[in-house]
Amino acid sequence: MGRSVGTEITVLDGDQRSNKHDELVGEEPLEIRVTSDGRTETLAVTMRTPGNDFELTAGFLYNEGIVRSRDDFGRITYCFDRQIEPEQRYNIVTVELRTAAADLSRFERHFVTSSACGVCGRAQLDSLRALGAASLDDDVAIAPRLLYELPQKMRDAQRVFAATGGLHAAALFDEAGATIGVREDIGRHNAVDKLVGWALFNGRVPLRRCILMVSGRAGYEILQKSAMAGIPIVCSVSAPSSLAVELARQFHITLVGFVRGEHANVYAAGDRIMEEPPKTRVSAD
Repeated sequence: MGRSVGTEITVLDGDQRSNKHDELVGEEPLEIRVTSDGRTETLAVTMRTPGNDFELTAGFLYNEGIVRSRDDFGRITYCFDRQIEPEQRYNIVTVELRTAAADLSRFERHFVTSSACGVCGRAQLDSLRALGAASLDDDVAIAPRLLYELPQKMRDAQRVFAATGGLHAAALFDEAGATIGVREDIGRHNAVDKLVGWALFNGRVPLRRCILMVSGRAGYEILQKSAMAGIPIVCSVSAPSSLAVELARQFHITLVGFVRGEHANVYAAGDRIMEEPPKTRVSAD
């Protein structure tokens, strides 16, 4: 299955009906396996949109504190075990770690992660610090008008969304508003993992002086991944959750929600949003 899948549908329009071809967003499970000290374990199974699977895997491992740099990775491969059905081989990614055996006890349940945000709790804030997340001292500052341009820039880069209308996106921008990268997925947190994985492979982590824009709401998991990746500014077109706001305030992440048109709500670390100079009136002489 690809990023989008064609299907035939019936369209109802008042009393009329017609048949047409439509494109659906692809959704398949991705099993993430890790090999360390000669043993292989399944860490998680996440529902995702196929594509950028190695980035998704790397970002997931980084954001969970299992790897700390690209040097921790050995080979990353799909599973070509002949005992596995051919159509499923691209739904399993195996990562060989160069480092000593990681603490995988947190994943012994081999849990399934849905494409929505995962289970959250206030105890997670303390676990983030234990994994190495710290308050961000990034001194980047941006103007409100730069923020207002980001949703459209993100939408312009969403190739699969244009065909299906059913994908979330995460977009990374520099402090001047230039697009660094955009990733799409049926789960917004997967899209963020893909971006972090790309940055990790390219030696860009921590993502200092960068802005993350996400479609949909900004939940706890988005902020958790941003804290781990060192992203100082996080924006969304919808609302944040209460725990996301608390995390942003504790880790000094600028959190902006409801970025629509020339409007936005700043929920945390507003010191990075510069005040616009007052407009000067032109007198009619």
